[in-house]
Amino acid sequence: MTLRLRDLIKQVRQCKTAAEERDVIAKESAALRQAFKEQDGTYRHRNVAKLMYIHMLGYPTHFGQMETLKLIASAGFPEKRVGYLGLMILLDERQEVLMLVTNSLKNDLNSRNQYTVGLALCALGNICSAEMARDLAPEVERLLLSANPYLRKKAALCASRVLRKVPDMLESFMEKAPSLLEDRSHSVLLAGVQLMLDICAQQPAVAEAYRIHVPLLCKILRSLLMGGFVPDYDVGGINDPFLQVAILRLLRVLGRGSADASDAMNDVLAQVATNIDSSRNAGNAILYECVQTIMAIESIGGLRVLAVNILGRFLGNKDNNIRYVALNTLARIVGVDAQAVQRHRATVVECVKDADISIRRRALELVYALVNEGNIRTLTRELLDYLDVCDAEFKPDLANKICMLVQRYAPDKRWYIDSLLQVLVQAGAYVKDDACRALILLVVNAAQLHGYAVRTAFRTLAAHFDTAQPSLLMVATWCLGEYGDLLVGPESGKVLEGEEPVSASEADVLGLLEAVLQRPTTSPACREYVLTALAKLTTRFPSSAESIKGMIAAYRQSSQLEVQTRSVEYSRLLAFPAIGPQVLEHIPPVEESAYDASLEPSEAASAAAAQAASSASAAADLAALLGLDAGLGGLDAAPAPVAGVPAAPPAAAPSQAAAVNALSDLLAGDLLGGGGGGAAPAAAAAAADPLAGLFGAPAAPPPVPPAAGPTITAFQKGPLTVTFRLAKGATPADTDILASLSNSGAAPLEAFTLQAAVPKQMQLKLDPASAAVVPPGSTGAVTQRLHVHNTMHGQKALVMRLRISYSLGGQSVLEQGEVANFPPGF
Repeated sequence: MTLRLRDLIKQVRQCKTAAEERDVIAKESAALRQAFKEQDGTYRHRNVAKLMYIHMLGYPTHFGQMETLKLIASAGFPEKRVGYLGLMILLDERQEVLMLVTNSLKNDLNSRNQYTVGLALCALGNICSAEMARDLAPEVERLLLSANPYLRKKAALCASRVLRKVPDMLESFMEKAPSLLEDRSHSVLLAGVQLMLDICAQQPAVAEAYRIHVPLLCKILRSLLMGGFVPDYDVGGINDPFLQVAILRLLRVLGRGSADASDAMNDVLAQVATNIDSSRNAGNAILYECVQTIMAIESIGGLRVLAVNILGRFLGNKDNNIRYVALNTLARIVGVDAQAVQRHRATVVECVKDADISIRRRALELVYALVNEGNIRTLTRELLDYLDVCDAEFKPDLANKICMLVQRYAPDKRWYIDSLLQVLVQAGAYVKDDACRALILLVVNAAQLHGYAVRTAFRTLAAHFDTAQPSLLMVATWCLGEYGDLLVGPESGKVLEGEEPVSASEADVLGLLEAVLQRPTTSPACREYVLTALAKLTTRFPSSAESIKGMIAAYRQSSQLEVQTRSVEYSRLLAFPAIGPQVLEHIPPVEESAYDASLEPSEAASAAAAQAASSASAAADLAALLGLDAGLGGLDAAPAPVAGVPAAPPAAAPSQAAAVNALSDLLAGDLLGGGGGGAAPAAAAAAADPLAGLFGAPAAPPPVPPAAGPTITAFQKGPLTVTFRLAKGATPADTDILASLSNSGAAPLEAFTLQAAVPKQMQLKLDPASAAVVPPGSTGAVTQRLHVHNTMHGQKALVMRLRISYSLGGQSVLEQGEVANFPPGF
């Protein structure tokens, strides 16, 4: 004998552990199985009810699925009600057993009892599969025209599910759905409007046919607004807000893109916007849908202003949910009518300071969209004030948004410098490197602001030295090193209008830089910036050159490798008075596109290709830098100018080879302290690559290319032939393979990819192919290198599997093959 449902619930609640609960469920499941086996119909409805409870606890109940079908087929309404409930809870549309209930559903849909028909419609609308929807759609279509409003409502809701499962039956319901709009029952009206919305979502072209019903929809909506109190449909003092919201959504669909339909609904939308009580949550829901509809249709400008004003009132609401919804909607509207949204700018800025972080973030995004050249000063000032007091978790977003706004809408370069330095002071730890680079780039290209920039940087760093973040330290030290000569002497008195004068000496500047070096919290990157600034100041402050050299040399034993490297390099560079002043000249104006961190991949690839193309003239560039460019005028490509260094004038000198040898001698010997003329191998190496040993060990000789090995055919099918040219690597276990691709066909092989795999005892490195298209009628036009290391060389032979894909005539081709014909020894 099984327990009653209430007794089972009581036992489960009394369990102290999960194990006890599993024991109770296991015992009851065994009792249910026995009861189902005995075909006891007296307590079947109670057993299925317990089965649903067990299912909701997460335990398997598949053994009782057939019992629900038996309850549905029973004659009594109470049994049917439990059976249909079990059907919707215990089964879903993927269960094959569901097909057995189709006949029972059809019988119940034709029942004389409206509640039985309602149960069948409810079950069909919840779990019907595509096959069931096709079989039972005629009954649902018939019930849409029933005289009983209860059944019409259920049939309309069920029709929405049928259309989602079988979209091609849309024509059957498309003409009948508008007939529901003439019903007096609000529930039927709501179901009919929802059915029309679903039909328009399935087939947007139907909206054109439904536009003739816009006057009727407006009439219904107006009657809901002006009608008196109806207790059956009243929600918080609002007459049936659910139906009003649904009608507004349908009007939005019908009015989009149609001026005539939009004109027909403008008046009623204005009535909704002005007559609904916004102090109640139900009213706010209607107003929100009204705003969405106004902004989606072809409404007049005054109506859009009214909609934006409603959202402005939402921003002043105490409910955070309403404010968040208003900010989301305003962010979408700002692209349609930015001027109307600008009227609520002050309220939006106040939302940036809200205690709720989600509202702060949405408000910040809206402020970012509202900023233009006319209000950038005001909004930036307010955002900077808030940046100083906002939470640390919000500062990264706010700081970087301010930087982007300043870069995009700055009215002048002086204000740009002031604003970004202020951001670096208040939240420098959260500012991205791109913003710092953009500031430096602007200063480099604004020759008239060099003095102002260095004075402002010196004043800012001195005032906030104790709290300065790395970004501020790097920007300020860069300015001091680049334009420190404008900070002292006669140039320091040339202040701009409204600028405070700065009184500083060479000792003040050097003392500030030395303090940055010695500060325990200074990062290695900042120390590198300071050493570079000190190296440049040797030419700006000639009288302090020796003390600066001592400050740089003090870090030759630094534990930070990059800092030590720069100290050594700059010390060696400053030991040659003929070279240092030219290398340490002021940086000339820089093309912004050449220094843009946000280049597209294709642009970055072009820049990389240009850089690779100019590397062939590296020797000539460095020779011109050191004044050894005599005899290099015959080079095909002119030397690229070095940033900040004027080219040395040409002079009569030996031949090109002699000049290169002289340069290599200097690099290998004099500059690095390695002795005199240099040995012949070192000279030959420097001639091959004079840049290789500039600040390191002597240049290594160029690698000797491996000797050509045997060639095998790795793959051949259709127009494609892949051949491998083999060569041994640095060790006998290493094999270098050059794959050559040939196309014997008349059409190109596009989107070509070659992939390879080797056994686990081998290691494979696959370089990119030289091209992605193998041209027609070509032999070896495209190549790809493979490098294999066989850890069991001499014991296991080299073997490889290939996977090749390409497109031929618009058709994708995928081929696979195995390469096992490698010669012995490989």
